[in-house]
Amino acid sequence: MTPQEAGDLFESDDLIGIGMAADALRRRFHPEGVVTYIIDRNINYTNFCTEYCSFCAFYRPMGSPEGYILPKEVIFQKIQETIDLGGTGVLMQGGLHPDLKIEWYEDLFRSIKARYPIHLHALSAPEVTNIAEVSGLSLRDTIARLRDAGLDSIPGGGAEILDDDVRRRISRLKCSVEEWIDVHRTAHQLGMRTTATMMFGVNETCEQRVNHLEIVRRIQEETGGFTAFIPWTFQRENTSLGHFVKEDATAVEYLKTLAISRLYLDNIENIQSSWVTQGLKMVQLGLRFGGNDVGSVMLEENVVSAAGAHNHATEEDLRRLIRDAGFVPKQRDTLYRTLFLN
Repeated sequence: MTPQEAGDLFESDDLIGIGMAADALRRRFHPEGVVTYIIDRNINYTNFCTEYCSFCAFYRPMGSPEGYILPKEVIFQKIQETIDLGGTGVLMQGGLHPDLKIEWYEDLFRSIKARYPIHLHALSAPEVTNIAEVSGLSLRDTIARLRDAGLDSIPGGGAEILDDDVRRRISRLKCSVEEWIDVHRTAHQLGMRTTATMMFGVNETCEQRVNHLEIVRRIQEETGGFTAFIPWTFQRENTSLGHFVKEDATAVEYLKTLAISRLYLDNIENIQSSWVTQGLKMVQLGLRFGGNDVGSVMLEENVVSAAGAHNHATEEDLRRLIRDAGFVPKQRDTLYRTLFLN
């Protein structure tokens, strides 16, 4: 699919036709009719952040009495609870803290790995670039040291819209498009897998969404390192950007963007239909618009909920919605390998 063709689809009113095409491609990738989910937990190790992104309701400025850095013992307890509930991984992210150098992360990751058989899916691209900067290290050395300390894979957070004009408007202090690309490309070169994401609905144009998809597709052509692509919508509540984005992205807009993502990213195996921002009924529809994964049971989530998303789901909720949509539910791990537990 060319960028022009993708742009035409965004302008099209044929939602059902776009969805059917995406569903057909989903069946080519996943002919067995399985839809996957994971049991994991989001652990936000700090909410101190120097970036002040206008779409974020989670961060606290340095010195805020509401700011925190989680002690290791609290993180250990959260991981143990995750394992006790059948979890196989943790998604660990936080703010961009100017005083946490690479040694802090190395000590934390090694301590976790010494205690628990858990997959560490941690640190968004902005966090990695911040660690490199405050530690006086190259990006490659930073990622290699984090990997050697126990970091298993890197989430796609911090992408928002991969267009510098959009980023200057909504997150002017955060990493640039090129820096986001460099983190993921370097991680792939070092043998690590990552995910790619897109947060849309921030007054970006359809062309800027297509540019985002094109960047992700090009990286995947070069490295093959992305395990999945996850699009979701901006949540306005409690954010300063919410005053300028007057309307939430509609259900039609979400389904269309999900389907076009499936069609455009024909070199990425997994497309996630996100219930955290869209709700359980919409994620069910998303499974017929190109999605083959419903994400995490998510035993804990703080960032999106701070911005107004308050959806919750148990493992049985996810299994039931998958079955009711006509698919076979299977638990997976962070690298999208199906677990033979059910």
